[in-house]
Amino acid sequence: MSLESTKPVNINYQKIWQTVLCIPKGRVASYGQIADLAGLPGKARLVGRALGFAPKKLNVPWQRVINSQGKISFPIGSEYFDKQKGLLQSEEIVVLNGRIKLKEFQWQPDLTELLFTLQY
Repeated sequence: MSLESTKPVNINYQKIWQTVLCIPKGRVASYGQIADLAGLPGKARLVGRALGFAPKKLNVPWQRVINSQGKISFPIGSEYFDKQKGLLQSEEIVVLNGRIKLKEFQWQPDLTELLFTLQY
């Protein structure tokens, strides 16, 4: 999938979107993990910002990105909390009280993914 568009896009956003696109269905990753894998260590907040600007046509699976404690970052009961929870549950990820068990569902890219799939 190409990230080319008619207007310039922040290169760091592109790195983040490409990394999030690699998270397999049924797995989650933290904002910090995505920042690290995208070559942007310490930029977890940038990941959240970039996801908010992701072009719809890319179909970036934003719902697979959660905080480092395994929680959905949106307030419980909010529209986006419910949407993210529903999308995760549709991928058979168990969400209890806004939490996901990282030991069970966290994406751990293997060496092949690190070398040949992730670009950064």
